[in-house]
Amino acid sequence: MAALIFTGGLVSGVSQAQDYVLDPNWPKPLPDGIEWGQTPNVTIDQDGFIYAFHRAEPPVMKFDAEGNMVDSWGSEWVSLPHGFRAAPDGSLWATDFHPSTGNTVTKFDTSGRVLLRLGARGFSGVGPNTFNGPADSAVAANGDLFVVDGHGNNRIVKFNKEGRYLMEWGHKGSGPGEFDLPHTIVIDSRGRVLVGDRSNHRIQIFDQEGNYITEWDQFGWPSGMFIDHNDILYVADYQSKRGVTYGNAETGEVLGFIEGSEPEGVVVDADGNVYTGEVTGGEGGDGMIMRKFIKQ
Repeated sequence: MAALIFTGGLVSGVSQAQDYVLDPNWPKPLPDGIEWGQTPNVTIDQDGFIYAFHRAEPPVMKFDAEGNMVDSWGSEWVSLPHGFRAAPDGSLWATDFHPSTGNTVTKFDTSGRVLLRLGARGFSGVGPNTFNGPADSAVAANGDLFVVDGHGNNRIVKFNKEGRYLMEWGHKGSGPGEFDLPHTIVIDSRGRVLVGDRSNHRIQIFDQEGNYITEWDQFGWPSGMFIDHNDILYVADYQSKRGVTYGNAETGEVLGFIEGSEPEGVVVDADGNVYTGEVTGGEGGDGMIMRKFIKQ
C-alpha cells in the first residue's frame, strides 16, 4: 500500500503546518490468537517502546519501533481499559473505568509488574479512596498523581507519590473549575495542569493546587492529550474535529492539524512521529484502530 500524506491545512487561521505520512504497515500483524479491540489510549516509555491499551485480550500490548509486538499483559488487573500514561520516573499508569469490576488506577513497570493500585475494584464512590469512571491520570515532577475521575464524578483527585489522598477539585458545570466529562489530563513543563473538559469542549488550565488559570476552546473536544519534548501539545478529538490538533503548549497557539484518524488517544515519539488509538473502528471504516503518522 502506498503511503498516504496528510497535510495540516487551515486551522484557526493557520496556513503553515507540518506534513505527516500515514504508515500503512505500522503496527505489524499481531501474533496468532490476538485480535485488536477498541484502543482508547496509547503511550510511550523512556526506551521508545509504544504501548496500546485496548479492549481485548491481552489489554496491554507493547511494540518496538518497527511495530512488532514484543510483550503483553494485564488480563488479571484490568476490566475495561481507558487512560494510559507514562510517568517521569519511567512507570506506567492505567485507569480501568468498568462500573462493576473496575474503578481503579494502577501503577506498573514496563514489564507489567503491578507497583501500586488506587481505588477499589467493583466499588464506585466520591470518597478519597474510590472513583467513578476514572478516565486518565498524570504524574508531576515530584511524583504527585492527578486522576481525572471524569465519567461519573467530574472531579480531579490529587495524591502524593505513595498514593495518599491530598485534595480534589471540581463538580459538574460549565464555569471555571467546573467540568462536564473531564477526560484527559497532562502536566506541562511549567507545572501547570491541563484538563481536557470534553463535553464543555475546552481545555482548562490550573496550578497544582487546583486554582483556575485560563481555558482554551481552540482544540475541539479533547479526548486525549500529550505534550512532547518540544513543548508542543497534541489533542485527539474523534467527535468534532476528527483528528489531532497540535499547538504551543504555553500559549495555546494552534500550529496544525493531522487528518486521517478518529483518535481518542495520542502520543508522540522522540522523532515527532504521532501515534493514535481509536475506538470507532477507524477513519472511513477502514478497521484500523492504531496508527502511526510519520513526521516529514
